[in-house]
Amino acid sequence: QLQLVESGGGLVQPGGSLRLSCAASGLALNGYANAWFRQAPGKAREKVSCISSHDGSTYYGDSVKGRFTISRDTAKNTVSLQMNNLKPEDTAVYYCAAERLALSCRYYEDYEYNNWGQGTQVPVSS
Repeated sequence: QLQLVESGGGLVQPGGSLRLSCAASGLALNGYANAWFRQAPGKAREKVSCISSHDGSTYYGDSVKGRFTISRDTAKNTVSLQMNNLKPEDTAVYYCAAERLALSCRYYEDYEYNNWGQGTQVPVSS
């Protein structure tokens, strides 16, 4: 069974950077698409970024494009999200997810992922 554990969250000032990591255990991430979602208080869960398993193609939501970068290290069985130029509206609980997907990860929403981490909080505030 695939287990995911996020780390790296914490309070950051606007304009700052943070790197989230998602460590997988139980199964290798090879063959899984990986995604980062976030949920702000009172809002629906939002897909932030994902990386496909078959070709490594990436997707970024419009609100984070140019600021966030997703990467995967198969040797360490981890997926990371580098977040730069953080804004108060990036404040949310960030979740990593993984699933075996037939197509590019950009086509799949949160309900189609069955493997989730517990989430890590990222407050962006001065």
